[in-house]
This record gives sequence, structure tokens and C-alpha cells, in this order.
Amino acid sequence: MSKVHVFNAGPCLLPQVVYDKAVEAIKDFAGTGVSVLSISHRTKEWDAVMDGTRALWKELLNIPDDYEVIFLGGGASLEFLYVPMNFLEKKAAYVDTGVWAHKAFKEAKGLGNAVEIASSSDKNYSYIPKGYEIPADADYLHITTNNTIYGTELKEDIDCPVPLIADMSSDIMSRPVDVSKYTMIYGGAQKNVGPAGVIFAIIKKSALGKVSRYIPTMLDYRTHIDKLSMFNTPPVFSIYVMYETLKWIKSMGGVEAVHAMNEKKAATLYGEIDRNPLFVGTAAVEDRSIMNVCFVMAPGKESLQDEFLAFAKSKGMIGLKGHRSVGGFRASIYNACTQEDVEALVACMQEFEKMHA
Repeated sequence: MSKVHVFNAGPCLLPQVVYDKAVEAIKDFAGTGVSVLSISHRTKEWDAVMDGTRALWKELLNIPDDYEVIFLGGGASLEFLYVPMNFLEKKAAYVDTGVWAHKAFKEAKGLGNAVEIASSSDKNYSYIPKGYEIPADADYLHITTNNTIYGTELKEDIDCPVPLIADMSSDIMSRPVDVSKYTMIYGGAQKNVGPAGVIFAIIKKSALGKVSRYIPTMLDYRTHIDKLSMFNTPPVFSIYVMYETLKWIKSMGGVEAVHAMNEKKAATLYGEIDRNPLFVGTAAVEDRSIMNVCFVMAPGKESLQDEFLAFAKSKGMIGLKGHRSVGGFRASIYNACTQEDVEALVACMQEFEKMHA
């Protein structure tokens, strides 16, 4: 089979070494003679994976001692409910930067007093709002740092006068993060740190237990912190693959080194989009994501969209079709996407340009 270049928005491309480790573990997990798909989560071999995964999160992101990392099922979409359930007492503030940010706001609004303090919906979420006022009486501010559908990203940790909670599903581990600026960071693993089926949550423990409402046992973060993410059977296989993915990030030099590679990939691809007369980027230049590169055919060239998608597919480019709500193209260049993959896409775009010169 010829080389394929995977640009899927999620589940993400993972490093080959992670696939290889996963296959080995499916056959025989940690020398137990039992597949990781069938291993009991009440064994010392599994305890070692859980301990190792938590330790890698803390090491790679320099997580302070008063935070805990937990792993849950349900996807980041379930966290949209978990967050207000655990932190919303009087009022929560939300910044609307895309589909997932808006869904998070909707869940909070259904549970209590949630207010939208800024939005970029007026320009189809093509930029990150700036200069908005954060209510001093808010229990927390919720942000979505990277917007996969629209290709915008908040690239720095903001200073926030109230507890800050961030959905980092699609840019976690892609850049250094000052965890101390956040009360909580959460996200699905399937963009950068593993397969679908598990979420990560980094939580400041002292911030919990402040709401007066009853919190159902399974929706109380304290339950999962107390039981080390094993109150019920965890998503074992997904956590194992996450463990191997974090080991790979460490082997690459850590988050700082991976960030440098991500910036180079993004600069290469955006450079071609800006140079090539057939294409144009859709996100505000200052807010362009280094994870999800969104672009369309240039004005007057729209009729070439389907032809380019077919041509790119013939060249081994997988997953370039833009989200149905925006159309065009999207190249997701998460951590495991290589410079070689990006350069292959650039070469494909240049060849298509010559065909239509």
C-alpha cells in the first residue's frame, strides 16, 4: 500500500510505536498472558499503568502538587455537565468560540445561571474574542482553547480574576501550559493523547466541595479523585494507549520540543496557503490554530473544491474535508502528524496549482 497521510480531526493519528505497543498489549499485557482487553483493573500490573499515566501527566505539564489528574469515560461532552455540576453555585461565565464552546454553555445554562460574556459567532467563529470583561462575581470562567471546526486557537494562558476552567481537548500537550493559572483543564484524549474513549481532567482539589447542591456520586469529581479513577471499571484500553502516547511525548523531548515541531508544521502549511493563489485561510491570522488548519478555495475557484479533494485523496491525503458546517478543507496536524506529512500535503497543493495554472 502506498504511503497515506492522515489529517483526521479525531480520532487522531498516533505514533507508530504506540500502535505497536497496543498490538503487543492486546496479545499479552505486561507478561501476564492476558490481553489488555481482558485484564482486571484490580491487578498490580494495571495499577502500574494508572500510576505511570498520572505521573507522566504531572511531569510533562509540571502540574502542581495540589492538583489531581483523573481519567473518565463519556467524552468531553459529558464534562460540559460535570463542570457546572461541581463548580456552578451562583453564576458562571462562558466565552463562545465555536460549536463545542457553545454546547458547554448550553449545558451550564440548563443547570443554573450561566452567562455568555463574549462570542465570535458574528463572523462564523473565525477569530478569538478579545477585550471582554470577566464578571468579578463569577464562580468560574469557561474557555475552549482550540476550536477544531473553525481552526482558531488561544495560544497563551490568560490571566483571569476568577477560577479558570478550560476545555483543551484538541491542543493539550501541544504546547507548554501553566496549570497553576487554571482551576481545571479537561478534554477528550482522541485529538492528541490517545484514542477515543477516555477523557482527562486536571483539577485543583481545594476548589471542589464549594457548591450547595447535591451532586450525584458518578458526577462528583471527588468520587473519582478518591478512588484514583477506578470507582467503576475505567476505559482500560484507552488509558493504556494514552500511557504509551505520553511516553512517546517524553521520548521526543517533552511538551516544549513537541511544541517547536508543531509550530514548524503549522508555519509550513500556512505559508503554502498564503502563497498559493488557489487557496485561502479562513481563520484570523493572529488566531490561527497550530492544530487544525482550515482553508477553502480562493474566490472564483470554488468549483475546484471537489476536484482537489479527489486529487488529494489519490495522493494519499486522508481526512482533509472540512466540517460540514463550514465546508472547505481542514488539515489536523496534531502531535503525531509529521513534518513529512505536512510537506507531502504542500507538494500536493503545488501540483494541483500547476494543473490549473
